[in-house]
Amino acid sequence: MHRDIATPGRTKEILDKYGFSFKKSLGQNFLIDPNVLHKIVSFAGLTEKSGAIEIGPGIGALTEHLARNSGKVVAFEIDQRLLPVLEDTLSPYDNVKVIHKDILEADVAAVIGDEFAGMEHIAVVANLPYYVTTPILMKLLEDRLPIDSFTVMMQKEVADRISAKPGTKEYGSLSIAIEYYTEAQTVMTVPKTVFMPQPNVASAVVHLKRRSVPPVAVRDEDFLFRVTRGSFVQRRKTILNNLQTSLPDGKERKAEIAEALGEAGVDPGRRGETLTLEEFGRLADALYPKFGG
Repeated sequence: MHRDIATPGRTKEILDKYGFSFKKSLGQNFLIDPNVLHKIVSFAGLTEKSGAIEIGPGIGALTEHLARNSGKVVAFEIDQRLLPVLEDTLSPYDNVKVIHKDILEADVAAVIGDEFAGMEHIAVVANLPYYVTTPILMKLLEDRLPIDSFTVMMQKEVADRISAKPGTKEYGSLSIAIEYYTEAQTVMTVPKTVFMPQPNVASAVVHLKRRSVPPVAVRDEDFLFRVTRGSFVQRRKTILNNLQTSLPDGKERKAEIAEALGEAGVDPGRRGETLTLEEFGRLADALYPKFGG
């Protein structure tokens, strides 16, 4: 058994060896507690038939736990300075591939096809860079990739928005998109002390299980999300006001928007944050003939 990377002493040793300094712009906060990593990996439910995708492996602390518990790991790392470090720290594991690429620009479907042939289960397991958590999740969900689950560390505030329910101040278009694609739960909160350097914010791990079928059937998925995003442009405004602002020529077409709200059984005086996914589905379908396409 190799010495865990995720201890303060070993992390410092590796950073010193390579003269590595953290880049704030990349949101680099490395995990230094093996217990937290054990838990993350156990929530992911990996087996030797699992392919694991990691985003932002850093110096490989989580990567080595994934390598020990899955069939193959593919890690996307944007920071070129970390490539030689990872080559060194992950040298004991022959089932890891590091790709020097921004996940937002990568052809993830092609990578899955090339690297995970014969795997029964594909999971994203990552300590996500906090400044791009939402774009990364939305890309991986909207691209309809064959990913079965996500077990990801993120800022607690984003985790709260992901699992928020209608009528709460955290509830928004992100909550709705996540509910449409997945079943989400926050599985643990994580203290700042398990990171080097310590972040300024609290963290949480969220487990998302991809649904085989969305809970609502709509005419057009992209249009549903246009409507939900448009309904939260200004949280304090009514849904009618927000849709007038966000739909093409909405101000001149107020009557048509009001008519669609009536058809969907949604009071135009309500705020976006009070609508369920089901109600947004009905509303998007009522608006689609007028504003879709």
